[in-house]
Amino acid sequence: MSPAEIKKQDLFPAGFRPLPHVKHEAGGMVFPQFEIDEIDKQERRSLQRFDVDFDLPDHFLPEFPAPIFLQMRPELGDVSKGQLVTTKNFFKLFNGIITPVQMEGLRLLLTPFPQEEFNQTDDRKVAEPQFGVACLDCHANFHSNGAFHLNPDTRPQDRRFRIDSVSLRGLFNQQIHGSKRSLRSVEDFTEFEQRTAYFNGDHVAADKKGAHQPNRTNQVSLMAQMQNMIDFPPAPRLDFSGRLDRSKASKQELAGEKVFYGKGRCAECHAPPAFLDHQMHDLHLERFYTAELINGQDNGAEGPIKTFTLRGIKDSPPYLHDGRLLTLDDTVEFFNLVLQLKLDDEEKRALVAYMRAL
Repeated sequence: MSPAEIKKQDLFPAGFRPLPHVKHEAGGMVFPQFEIDEIDKQERRSLQRFDVDFDLPDHFLPEFPAPIFLQMRPELGDVSKGQLVTTKNFFKLFNGIITPVQMEGLRLLLTPFPQEEFNQTDDRKVAEPQFGVACLDCHANFHSNGAFHLNPDTRPQDRRFRIDSVSLRGLFNQQIHGSKRSLRSVEDFTEFEQRTAYFNGDHVAADKKGAHQPNRTNQVSLMAQMQNMIDFPPAPRLDFSGRLDRSKASKQELAGEKVFYGKGRCAECHAPPAFLDHQMHDLHLERFYTAELINGQDNGAEGPIKTFTLRGIKDSPPYLHDGRLLTLDDTVEFFNLVLQLKLDDEEKRALVAYMRAL
């Protein structure tokens, strides 16, 4: 069916439409329970909001704690040793592996600073006054734990969209950052997060609640250098150019690669070896359904969204910028419909198998 026919008969799946924040009118950072429990265990610091709970089951979220791979020390494998890296264990885990500059950057990334919902004022959303949240509370072990927020750079409130914490793996390959790709370096992004994203884009609230404004030379650059050390997980079936090694790949994976570069049109945005194109793309989902207000969110046209890397994609559920697609199978089905690809079941399964090898 054409997009117009799907829209007229209201057949576009509800699960393919924008996913609202669990409490869209309030917004703010919301953490999965396993992250809340581990931070409380290690640091005696609460990430538990009293007004909302996390809304996705754990089995649709990334592995926790995620392994950490260092770009310049691949032979070490997972340097986290199966632990969530926090202020309590980072020095022990990384001493002798990273430089003093990187170690200080890591310390800052693990240090909690005031945030809109987690702070010491009387309109916080956590029971007890506290120092705030850390960068790696959302980007746990430099990956993602599924924590979500509302993008800070859109108004009015009902037009803001839910945004999941993205993985920091392979950040050295990314040229532009942020939900609107308006930030041109990881240094810019680090400053933006502390001053703007932490406080929903409201600099007045930031001043009231004690915004941390890191120094560009002595703090931001160190934080950025540490973030740029994080590598993708190993992909033993890929060669140096990001293509499958035919001697190692299965017949189904090779068939999926053919779909990826051909009928599936995936490589038009996700080019190897990093499997992204540093661009924004507008899928024009408004072609398929009539906009309406759901749970406080106007789910109309979203405009351009950024291309995410597909390296290590099997480890990064849920998918799309707001986490509406819970599995890779859902994601293939979504793009099959939105791009009108007409993939058959065998092609879909092959494409999923291929992406699991990336």
